[in-house]
Amino acid sequence: MMKRMGKMSSCSSNSYRRTTRGMPFLQYSTPPLVALFHSKSSKPTKCRETQPRVSNVENALKVFDEMLQRRPLPSVVRFTQILAPLARLKHYSAVISLNRKMGLIGIASNVYTLTIIINCYCHLNQTGYALSVLGQFFKLGLQPNVTTFNTLIHGFVLRNRVADAARLFSKMVEGGHCQPDVFTFNTLIKGFCMIGNNRAAIQLLGKMEERGCEANIVTYNTIIDSLCKDTLVDQALDLFSELIGRGIAPNVVTYNSLIDGVCKLGKWKEAKRLLNEMVSQGIFPDVLTFTILVDALCKEGMVVEAKSVVEMMIQRHVGPDIITYNSLMDGYCLRGETDEAKQVFDLMVRKGSMVNVRSCNILINGYCKGKKVDKAYKIFKEMHRMELVPDTVTYNTLIDGLCKAGRIQEAEELFSEMQGCGQFPDRQTYNIILDGLCNNQQLSTALELLREIEGNKLELDIVVYNIIIEGLCKTGDMDSAIDVFSGLSSKGIQPNVRTYNIMSHGFCKGGLSSEAEKLLREMGEKGCSPDGWTYNIIIRGLLNNNEASKAMRLIQKMVELGFSADASTMELIVGLLSKENVDPALLPLLENSLSC
Repeated sequence: MMKRMGKMSSCSSNSYRRTTRGMPFLQYSTPPLVALFHSKSSKPTKCRETQPRVSNVENALKVFDEMLQRRPLPSVVRFTQILAPLARLKHYSAVISLNRKMGLIGIASNVYTLTIIINCYCHLNQTGYALSVLGQFFKLGLQPNVTTFNTLIHGFVLRNRVADAARLFSKMVEGGHCQPDVFTFNTLIKGFCMIGNNRAAIQLLGKMEERGCEANIVTYNTIIDSLCKDTLVDQALDLFSELIGRGIAPNVVTYNSLIDGVCKLGKWKEAKRLLNEMVSQGIFPDVLTFTILVDALCKEGMVVEAKSVVEMMIQRHVGPDIITYNSLMDGYCLRGETDEAKQVFDLMVRKGSMVNVRSCNILINGYCKGKKVDKAYKIFKEMHRMELVPDTVTYNTLIDGLCKAGRIQEAEELFSEMQGCGQFPDRQTYNIILDGLCNNQQLSTALELLREIEGNKLELDIVVYNIIIEGLCKTGDMDSAIDVFSGLSSKGIQPNVRTYNIMSHGFCKGGLSSEAEKLLREMGEKGCSPDGWTYNIIIRGLLNNNEASKAMRLIQKMVELGFSADASTMELIVGLLSKENVDPALLPLLENSLSC
């Protein structure tokens, strides 16, 4: 199997750009380090030195080496003026290296230099070194300023270490080193919103007022956006009213967040009201505003309305972007209208550079769902012509389509091609392949592949084992199914309710309803709550096995737990009532089960 399918070898596709929590359109990203050179504490030199010009890393290194040759050596300010633009060009390692050279020739760093170094370490994900630089301040007798702390706090937030950022903020305030400014608060608020802690973000907003620091539109936009992402739109609208009351003017970012929030809740009247309100305020919708509307309408199946929004965009000279068109394509595909989706795709191709991997994935998925696998395969082949590299989602979608169409050999070949092209299969890939093999009567190949996956120490979950157990149960190989089921605990994997349902169905199908009853008791002992499917499966097994008394007792328990008999179970109960030789003692129970 390994030889046929290639090496065991993940990638994903983003569906919508408004997913970054607490960062509405990244209105700020790094501390304003340029401002460092306009501080009053910089002492002017008697001889005016010209500021070195830095346009790229080679130019910076050349100017730096020239400055090293001058006598007397230029001041630390001049050297720092090389490091700052180099950091803006994202050559963080080069900045750190040049700073070390400065130290070797006896040029002591100042507050601004060390702040730049902290910024570089943070961007290199070396916050430990960044903290050690903060320690150098005190060794050199320097006092870190608000920009220093902002840079370090921002570095922690960038790496999702919000708790560390909050601790540093507390030390900054309690130590009396300097007063936090609006950027400090905004950065930490962004961090709290990123991890979904809206309450902490709102509390910090309150502390701003207590400390006399005025919140700005970025502050409010960050929290409003996070609340809307969590569908807490009423709270977001309350905060919106608060910012209006404080005399802070909302912008297009504010309205985009709110419109996105209300659209996700299907509140179209509120979305229309907000749209009219923003226009009346002289804030005109941008491409993102329209894209939010298109995406929301398509998800609700209102593709005709979404198309009208796109036409409106074009009339207003707001060019739809790739995300707008992808959303419209997705809407058509969700309705099974793949021909219309293909028309949008062709329009994007004609516009040039408007198609990306996500566009192809949407259309491939639409075709596969509509059982048009050959058309999906054609789009896959076109990707190479368009110089687009298929990702794991592309392969997963097409492999799944081939498997469902019973074209398992082609699916296996594509699986091998995927690995040969350097795309590593993820857990979903293996789930698809194993499911395809099991559903196409290739269980031995599926078991072989499972053993190879386990041998490669790949992290598997219960879903993979459910696929295999179900395949074995369907073929009546209960001994092998029991072996796989029994071995789960040794692998550190806990069976879920679906696992138990699959096993119960297998036992009942083989006339072993008593074994299914044992599993039901085991579920209770292991803290896995049975669902309606569990009871219906076992009840049907008992009825089919002529164990009506047991079935009736289980029906009573099922009803007590709030579950009801499904159509198949009900059919068996009705059939039992119609029998002439039914036990009279069971009649009340049977009639009660029908009334539930």
